[in-house]
Amino acid sequence: MTAKTILKGMTWSDPRGYDPMVATSAEFSRKNPDFEIEWDKRSLQDFESVPVEELARKYDLMVIDHPHLGSVAKKNCLLAFDEHLTSDQFESLSAESLGRSFASYNLGGHQWALPIDTAAQVQAFRPDKTNSATTWGEVVKLAENGAVVWPLRSPHSLMSFFTLAANLGTPCATTPGDLIEQNAGMAVLKKMLAVTSHLDPACFEMDPIASLDAMAEDSRFILNPLTYLYKGYSEKNYRKHILQFCDIAAAGKIGPSGSTLGGTGIAISAETSSPEACVKYAFWIASRECQEDLYVASNGQPANIMAWNNHAVNASVSDAYFNTRLTHEAAWLRPRHDGYMEFQSEGSDILESAFRGKLAPAAAIKQLNSRFAQSFK
Repeated sequence: MTAKTILKGMTWSDPRGYDPMVATSAEFSRKNPDFEIEWDKRSLQDFESVPVEELARKYDLMVIDHPHLGSVAKKNCLLAFDEHLTSDQFESLSAESLGRSFASYNLGGHQWALPIDTAAQVQAFRPDKTNSATTWGEVVKLAENGAVVWPLRSPHSLMSFFTLAANLGTPCATTPGDLIEQNAGMAVLKKMLAVTSHLDPACFEMDPIASLDAMAEDSRFILNPLTYLYKGYSEKNYRKHILQFCDIAAAGKIGPSGSTLGGTGIAISAETSSPEACVKYAFWIASRECQEDLYVASNGQPANIMAWNNHAVNASVSDAYFNTRLTHEAAWLRPRHDGYMEFQSEGSDILESAFRGKLAPAAAIKQLNSRFAQSFK
C-alpha cells in the first residue's frame, strides 16, 4: 500500500480562517486518497506581519494577505497560478471573485494567490441599540456619547486612514512619492481625531476581533465605524449579542466607496514537491462549487461572488454579504511594493502618536509622507 503524501498548510487562528481549511482538506483527501493536508495556525497579528517567504520554506500551502506580494514577487517564493491553471479556470475565478479580490493577488504579471475570503472595512452596529450611521458626522455624535468602539491597533489605524482618505476623494498613493498631499492628509486626520478624542483608550490596543467582542459583550459600545467584516458576529449564538454589518458611513460625497480591501488568498510554496495536488486543491476551494457549499458551511467567509449572491448563505449571517456588497465592490487596493510592510507598521505607529496627542497633525502627515517615500528605496 502506497503511503499518503502529507502536505503542510499554514492559516490563521480565527475559526473563520481555520475551520474551512480543515473541512475542505478532509473532503479533498477523501476524493484524492493519496494526499492528506495538515494545517497549522497563527495569530491574526502574526498573519498580518510574518513574511510569506519564511512560511514558504516550511509549508506547501499558505493562507496569505495581499500586502506581502511585493516581497513575494521579488523573491519568487510562491508558485504562479497563471502558469498552472488553464485559461478557462483562470478566467472563471477572475469573473467570480468579488470586487478587486482576484486582482489584489496579481503583481508583476503573475497571480500569486487565489482569493478564498473577502473582507473590507465595513460598519458594525448593535441592532438592539441603534441604527447604522450614514454619515461620519453621525459617527462623531455617537462617539461623543461614549458609544463607539474602533479597532486602532497596528495596522488598523493606518487601514482606517486609507479608507477615509479614499472616501473623501483623496486616495493615498500606491507609487513612489508622497503618500498624500499635506492638506488632504490633515483633513483625514481631523476626521479621525473627532472620533478618537472620545474613545476608550483600550481601542488603541484592539484589533477587529477584540472590538467586535467588546460590542457583542458590552452594551456601552453600539457602533464600530470601520472594522473588517467578520461574519460570525452576525450569526445567532456566536456571542452574547448579535451584531449587524453594513456599508461604511460616508465621510465624503461618494457614498460607501474607498474602504481598504483585506481578505485572504490561498498560495502555494514554490518549493512544494506536489504542485499539481496543491493547485487542484487551491482551485477547488476558490471555486463556486466549494465556496457556495462546504466552505461557507464550515465557518468560512467566501470570496466567490456566487456565494455572496446566495440567499441561503446570507440568511445565516443576517444578510451581512448583501448589506456590505457596495462597500466591498468599491474597495481601495493598498500598496503592495517590496518595502510596504515596514511602512504599514511605522505608519500605524505615527498615527497612534497623533491620536494620543504626542504628535501634531501636521507633523504626523509629514512623517507619513517621509516614511512612505523611503519605503520604495
